[in-house]
Amino acid sequence: MKLNLLVPNLFWPDILQTEIYNDLSATSLEVLLSKGTAMTTPPQEMEAWLCKEFNVAKQKNDWPIAPLMLITDAPALAKTSKDFWMRADPVHLRIEQNHIMLADSQAFQISIEEAEQIVRDLNLILGNHDFSFLPLCPDRWYIRTSKAPEIFTHILSHVTCKNINNFLPSGSESIAWHRIFNEIQMLLYEHPVNQARESRGELTINSVWFWGGGNMPQSTQSPYTYVWSDNDLPRALALASDTGHSELPADAQEWLQTQISGNHLVVLDALQGKAKYRNAYDWRETLVSMEKNWFLPVYKALKNGKINQLTITALNETSSQRFEITRSDLWKFWRITKPLPVHIETH
Repeated sequence: MKLNLLVPNLFWPDILQTEIYNDLSATSLEVLLSKGTAMTTPPQEMEAWLCKEFNVAKQKNDWPIAPLMLITDAPALAKTSKDFWMRADPVHLRIEQNHIMLADSQAFQISIEEAEQIVRDLNLILGNHDFSFLPLCPDRWYIRTSKAPEIFTHILSHVTCKNINNFLPSGSESIAWHRIFNEIQMLLYEHPVNQARESRGELTINSVWFWGGGNMPQSTQSPYTYVWSDNDLPRALALASDTGHSELPADAQEWLQTQISGNHLVVLDALQGKAKYRNAYDWRETLVSMEKNWFLPVYKALKNGKINQLTITALNETSSQRFEITRSDLWKFWRITKPLPVHIETH
């Protein structure tokens, strides 16, 4: 049996802040990374990595996340729609000096009632454009249009907690989409939903982020027998490729008890939000929990032959790293165990 662990932000994003690893109990993870064969490639977001794994190509300039997510958010539309789909997710923008910083829905809660009220007004005000908004989930909004816009966008998770001035849509139609972006912000500035949110001390929904546009991919191919994840994109890709899938088990012991043979993908993305928002304490605590619940039992399973090959993919802000470990690697005494910061690579 082969196990592939996908762990976004396995390493703390600030590579100079090595003190965050002080007294961090992650012995099994350190052994696994030290004994394995490492390969480093340029940084990429989880969404892009998953698309590549499932043989989904970029369309024009973007990864087609929006049509893929229709598979879970609107299955009927996913089967019948020939339109171009793009995500238009609710976000909160905050001005800091000369920067405009973006927070995604990890930083706030939004109800379906609020989403529907905002989207209804957006469609009324922006009805002269060749698209309409659909709030298929409270924090996942979509637009559909018959023609693909000539713009290049950036994955939302890549822009989160960053200055959006560096990531606005580009391309031959970018000026028109910048204008739409501004219209939306003007509408939302004093929107009743936001006035109510502000009175409750909640972050306002003062913009949307366009990204992940495309048409439904003609086909997807999975290299995996089974996918385990609480994230909806791996689930959508599993459904698109007729791959078995389930929610993430509580720990590796529970996963091992399923006794499903083959090649498994397990997505451990609990560190991602903590790293994006620079929540150092919760990032450390989450990594300690992963050590106990996943890395230690996986190390034991590899050592005992219950797993034949382990791959750990760490997607970081400075690089993407792939560590491949076999049972025999654990006995290579000349590969000494190194502390976590030593494994951080930049590309």
